[in-house]
Amino acid sequence: MSLLEITDVTLRFGGLVAVDNVSLKVEEGEVFALVGPNGAGKSTIFNLISRFYDPAEGSIRFDGHDLLKNSADQVPGFGIARTFQNIELFEQATVLQNLLVGRHRHRQTGMLSNIVFSPKAYREELRHRAAVEEVIEFLNLQHYRDKMIGGLPYGVRKVVELGRALASEPKLLLLDEPASGLSVEETQDMAFWIEDIQKQMGISVMMVEHDMGLVSAVSGRVMALSDGKELATGTAAEVQSHPAVIEAYLGTGEISKTGTSRA
Repeated sequence: MSLLEITDVTLRFGGLVAVDNVSLKVEEGEVFALVGPNGAGKSTIFNLISRFYDPAEGSIRFDGHDLLKNSADQVPGFGIARTFQNIELFEQATVLQNLLVGRHRHRQTGMLSNIVFSPKAYREELRHRAAVEEVIEFLNLQHYRDKMIGGLPYGVRKVVELGRALASEPKLLLLDEPASGLSVEETQDMAFWIEDIQKQMGISVMMVEHDMGLVSAVSGRVMALSDGKELATGTAAEVQSHPAVIEAYLGTGEISKTGTSRA
């Protein structure tokens, strides 16, 4: 059984078919990438997995669970975490405080216990802080631990958002354009982290990305989409050389045969 199974999923917005009968599987321990022009339906698939949208048809199963029977607030409890195209962080809080938000699904103490800061709440807080410190060390965020998000460079914010997702200890990490807005050096660092997340932490990764250099470097399998439909699935090289993909991308400036993005 695959970790994530999307079967014959269709999503319509009025007369617009945003996702058209798409099926895919993400296996445990793999990095699976979705690529395609803007408006291809990539982030929409993430929103379906996150339960922000209800599909008109099809099924979505994760680790044996029917996600469509659950609400968006229940999805993280199954072990799914994500980042967003537009960074979603608390700007008036520190890096440490933002990462602690990622521990929410693991909290076991109730509101009253936290208010009076009972011994149980104290012990739990220590466990959460220890877990967050491991993420800070993993992503080399020690220098920024106590700094406010609002004063940090864009590239650091991207890493903090990745860290918050990792702090939840997910089984599946959804990365929505992790290299967007990053420099060449920062993108290389992101590639190293994704590889380490997969190999050292054993976390499966599903990624939406335009930078085909990053996709080629870290992905085992790639699915190309256009107008909500699957064009091809395979290795990055196989997908880039597929006639349907070449035709869909021709003139869009989004992809090249060399494996680098022109966007």
